[in-house]
Amino acid sequence: MHALIVSDGDPPDRAALDETWPGWRDTIAFVVAADGGAVGARGAGFGIDLVVGDGDSLGEAGLAALAAEGLAIERSRFDKDESDTELAVLACLRRGATAITIVGAFGGRLDHTLANIWLLALPALGDRSVQLLDGLTRVRLLRAPAAAGGRARHELTGRAGDLVTLLPMGGDVAGITTDGLQYPLRDEPLRLGPARGLSNVRLGPTATVTAAHGLLLIVESPAAAADAGGGGRL
Repeated sequence: MHALIVSDGDPPDRAALDETWPGWRDTIAFVVAADGGAVGARGAGFGIDLVVGDGDSLGEAGLAALAAEGLAIERSRFDKDESDTELAVLACLRRGATAITIVGAFGGRLDHTLANIWLLALPALGDRSVQLLDGLTRVRLLRAPAAAGGRARHELTGRAGDLVTLLPMGGDVAGITTDGLQYPLRDEPLRLGPARGLSNVRLGPTATVTAAHGLLLIVESPAAAADAGGGGRL
């Protein structure tokens, strides 16, 4: 089951998402709004199945309006350990989600954006397919070794010229091999700290990344965004 989470960052631009990541929402069966993400979900035309969070962004009036519509609401305490987006992820898992897409995860406060990206490493997710999307960015996590043992693998689909950045998360990543990227890695490590994995380039519509051990963030941006923002290392 593919679940969509709408977080309370920059509101999702549905047209931009559809253009940059064709087919990204074709199999979505369940939509969860993380607190104020309900506003962004409505603005983008997504039907909402569940609202979770402490309600500080929606406020009492906003929560009451959603409840009056008959929407399911799982309200948490304000003094919780989890973010609203984390609660949304856990709600999806309880309902049997095998794949999760999160939009509205970027923008606003930097610490919130980073926390949303770090949720990709949530142990409860296991080997489920999870991605963070906006109209310019897709972020995923490669966990190695794979759940069944051996090398972990991600296939990257897109357009020639798209940027692909590989960043070790939490420590060094060992045994990385890429195919279909301009600057290849051949069973090599990426060390935590240096920016070596920044701004690689996809040579065709598909590329692959495999790794032997570690957590590897995969950040993809369309070629048009690279042209507008500059493709070099800052």
